[in-house]
Amino acid sequence: MADKGIDIITFGCRLNTYESEVMRREANAAGLGALEGGAVIVNTCAVTGEAVRQARQAIRKARRDNPAARIVVTGCAAQTDPASFAAMDEVDLVLGNEEKLRAQSYRALPDFGVNDTEKCRVDDIFSVRETASHMVDAIEGRARAFVQVQNGCDHRCTFCIIPYGRGNSRSVPMGAVVEQVKRLAGNGHAEMVLSGVDLTSYGADLPGSPRLGRLVKTILRQVPELKRLRLSSIDSIEADPELLEAIAGEARLMPHLHLSLQAGDDMILKRMKRRHLRDDAIRFCEDVRRLRPDVVFGADMIAGFPTETEAMFENSLRIVEECGLTHLHVFPFSPREGTPAARMPQLDRGTVKTRAARLRAAGEQAFGRHLDAVSGSRQAILIEREGIGRTEAFTLAAIDAGRPGDIVAVEITGHDGRMLMTAPLALQAA
Repeated sequence: MADKGIDIITFGCRLNTYESEVMRREANAAGLGALEGGAVIVNTCAVTGEAVRQARQAIRKARRDNPAARIVVTGCAAQTDPASFAAMDEVDLVLGNEEKLRAQSYRALPDFGVNDTEKCRVDDIFSVRETASHMVDAIEGRARAFVQVQNGCDHRCTFCIIPYGRGNSRSVPMGAVVEQVKRLAGNGHAEMVLSGVDLTSYGADLPGSPRLGRLVKTILRQVPELKRLRLSSIDSIEADPELLEAIAGEARLMPHLHLSLQAGDDMILKRMKRRHLRDDAIRFCEDVRRLRPDVVFGADMIAGFPTETEAMFENSLRIVEECGLTHLHVFPFSPREGTPAARMPQLDRGTVKTRAARLRAAGEQAFGRHLDAVSGSRQAILIEREGIGRTEAFTLAAIDAGRPGDIVAVEITGHDGRMLMTAPLALQAA
């Protein structure tokens, strides 16, 4: 039988997407791709119970489709509950979030037996004190490049299991980040996305405690060839003054901010143990819009949090308009075992699903207004794949020009309710 190589199935956040490419490189260096029958690595997410269920489903399907392959399971769900994955007959090896990034973790795979304890290589994530700058030349199939600058989280939101999968907050030193951005820009990537579990906590553990704003300004100053810099997701209450200065004055910092809001009601925010109130979020959006009038906001929102009344939910609905949100990610609340929210009085699932649908509908209406407002304007589109690109504000656009990685000036001729329609004007040099 010919070698099958390595297939990676990735769930969850952009950081997982980035780390999957590091895993591919390290697993290949360990010889995993040369195994007869190949290997399947499942990089799991633990943010919701549904994400864990989908991971288990993918593992079983991977075994059915690849009877001779070795199956490795890793990621946040594997970190927080390794024993349950080790107990699956389909699984050959379970790796923790730190172990998955090292070639030596994969080298022991061929010698493993069926003992559940031997299957697990998952250490205490809270013992990890540093985050390395893993150099990835490109993320397969993507025009933009992701740069991990932070990992872990020091906060303990009552609904969130992620700190137990990622550990405490730790940052990549600024010099290492800048060198990676230079390398990726030199390889032709026009856009970089700074990513992390709690991106706006960047730097608190580094000498001198530099903040995210300082990192952004340093990158843009020291890598002038970089055309676009984007932030993955931020906690608005942690936005530092230099970051606001960069948003206001740096045209190469993209005018799209995805906010970790979660709710729009003060009591629910307190029960979530968030650090902001609804007025903080509204004021932040107003302040940033004054600094950068073309800014577009996205947000993560949870519907049906325990104890949420109809009046509390209505506050979350209203904040979509009050903050001017356009790109909404809505999550129906899903209790995660081991979190305080799982022990709170739960809403019935029908109510949770209905509220999530109502919140999504509000988001779709807001997005439609955004599409209408952009129609007739001129925009710069980064082409992601043939026929598809995104504006500086991260809005999808159909485009009949250029190649993946090109930035094309276009006129927005309309939209189909999902993406913008365009007419090309000019192509920027790569």
